[in-house]
Amino acid sequence: MMRALWTAASGMIAQQVNVDTIANNISNVNTNGYKAQRAEFKSLLYQTLQTETTSGNGVIKPTSAQVGLGARTASINAVFTQGEMIASDSPTAFGIGGSGFFQIRGYNGQTCYTRDGNFGWAVTGNGMTLSTADGYPVLDYRGNTITLPDGVSTESVTFGRDGSISYDMGGETVTTYFGLYQFNNPVGLEKTQDNLFIATDASGPAMNEATTDGLTDSVIYVGYLEGSNVQVADEMVDLIVAQRAYELNSKAITTADEMMQQANDLKR
Repeated sequence: MMRALWTAASGMIAQQVNVDTIANNISNVNTNGYKAQRAEFKSLLYQTLQTETTSGNGVIKPTSAQVGLGARTASINAVFTQGEMIASDSPTAFGIGGSGFFQIRGYNGQTCYTRDGNFGWAVTGNGMTLSTADGYPVLDYRGNTITLPDGVSTESVTFGRDGSISYDMGGETVTTYFGLYQFNNPVGLEKTQDNLFIATDASGPAMNEATTDGLTDSVIYVGYLEGSNVQVADEMVDLIVAQRAYELNSKAITTADEMMQQANDLKR
């Protein structure tokens, strides 16, 4: 019966992580570019009570007797499905259609990636630099900041669906492109704050859409932002299922405790 206590306790811990994950999804239902997460579980060790080879007459038994010892969280994976495109009044709002990520120079100069295209022009010493809402510079396909020289108005900049950024300087049109990158395994990206991801060994190296052959180029929707792909109805159903599973594990602990109490109350 002690085995039942610890087994059910592991189930409660696993379901608590599940509820935490669902709560985070619901809290980010209106976060630009947010990707819903799903908690995955795996079974713990099994205790063998009787092996399949145990037999009294030399006949090998086809089955064994094993008791599981509970569950634990195996992983929490992001679901990288396309979010809905939401119209924005900002001229520097960009939604990505496809598998690409914007490249950002994050905190401490670290290279990061995001699907949140809510950008704006920030005043820097060299002119106006395209930045995220938190002030992190957006990078072009060469890894350079997207900066307008002094004298160039932000209103004169035009953006294309192919990720192009063009402006006129002294009668000459200057064009650059957003740095759009893809990953072989985006689920392996490390999540950080401010809607940013960091490449890891699990995600594989970032592949530049401008220089890597075989990639399907992303499309930039100017004047739109990609919304969260969280489906509230699905999250509510998952929350109910997780709550019921938590309650069942709690009931198993109560039942095991009552059985132990009855055993302790036995009198000879």
